[in-house]
Amino acid sequence: MNQPRIDLPTRLLTQLSPWCNAATWRIAFSGGLDSTVLLHLLVSLSKTQTLPPLNAIHVHHGLQSVADAWPAHCRSVCEALGVPLQVVNVQVRPGASVERAAREARYGAFHAATQGNEVLLTAQHRDDQAETLLFRLLRGAGVRGLSAMPRQRALGQGYLLRPLLDVSRAELEIYATQQGLSWIDDPSNDDHRYARNYLRQRVFPVLAEQWPQAPTTLARSAAHMSEAQGLLDDLARIDLAQAASAGAFDWLGLQSLALAPLRALSPARQRNALSHWLAPMTLLPDTDHWSGWDSLRDAVDDARPIWRLAGGELHRAVGRVWWLSDHWLCSLPGSVDWADPAVALSLPGNGRVVLDGTPPAGPLSVRYRQGGEVMALAGRGHRDLKRLLNEKGVPAFVRGRLPLLYQGEQLLAVANLAGLDAQADGSWQLIWTPGSQDLGLS
Repeated sequence: MNQPRIDLPTRLLTQLSPWCNAATWRIAFSGGLDSTVLLHLLVSLSKTQTLPPLNAIHVHHGLQSVADAWPAHCRSVCEALGVPLQVVNVQVRPGASVERAAREARYGAFHAATQGNEVLLTAQHRDDQAETLLFRLLRGAGVRGLSAMPRQRALGQGYLLRPLLDVSRAELEIYATQQGLSWIDDPSNDDHRYARNYLRQRVFPVLAEQWPQAPTTLARSAAHMSEAQGLLDDLARIDLAQAASAGAFDWLGLQSLALAPLRALSPARQRNALSHWLAPMTLLPDTDHWSGWDSLRDAVDDARPIWRLAGGELHRAVGRVWWLSDHWLCSLPGSVDWADPAVALSLPGNGRVVLDGTPPAGPLSVRYRQGGEVMALAGRGHRDLKRLLNEKGVPAFVRGRLPLLYQGEQLLAVANLAGLDAQADGSWQLIWTPGSQDLGLS
């Protein structure tokens, strides 16, 4: 009896039609069943539809010897279909979870390969979505995690799309058989030490005996969770708008929020707003680690609380919470000589400074606060630098990074602080550009 032909091309085209103006469609091609079907479908569609140029990318993890033959297989398939192939070799970092480390390496390669106005297409399907939901449920994930895999998200300079999330693995197998396709069977898929393999081969067959539609209904639940997460994101944006007021130190170029509007929210809304704010910058903390936020929020006014997260640190100062990462967490040299003050001076790990106006004569250098500095001020005599910084309300984490202009051993100016950053006669001013943080995590 002939198997019914599955109209996958039409369904795929419906999913991808909003993206037909992309510069390139790049297919994540492992050589397995799912990505082989996706690649074949796209090539077939390109013969009758006007589509962006197709390219494929194969990531070689080097985790098993049998995988050394897979790039050659992928090249053979792509050559037969007339699709250019890029093979990327990656190093998988050792760690407790090989699955997670391999995924991070793979998506790191995808991130680097996806250029502006390009789309990366991956072949995860409905059964994968159901597995993801169940896997995350067993790990105690919240609404964001139970949304499972999004249909689309930003990636590199372009976007990642998953156009087969409404297609079952059985439908892909039928299509592959009908088209006479060949694909790679990864032997590691039979290793039940990996959580997803155990779910796929031991748990889901048992579920399907009692509930044949389990993958479909679980994937539907993930879609409901995704919708709920969208509503939570809307609420977070409303709450964050109240905390995004301007501050006296916006010139630092740091991400910050006013603390008082956050404190006015319920604890659940605080966590929701902060999760939305932190998501582009760091891996989000687990439930137990959120106690770090409680400690930072409730610390006494003269404390200097810090909440350390995977991608950086959250500090509290001058009524705001501040995100610090990248060079803001690196140590600085003690002194940098300024041989030509007519030219901007690059400060290792700390941006750059310029002298706007006629520079003072004599040997100049830029130093950082060590403690005990004294500065001469017109009409005020000599003043302790610590007291001057207190008067200006300078956040504690900034004080050790403020460029101090010295002429020999005399402190002349403190960058960017009105009344301290310029010569009294206005002949010059010390201007510091701290440099931006790398906020490209996700």
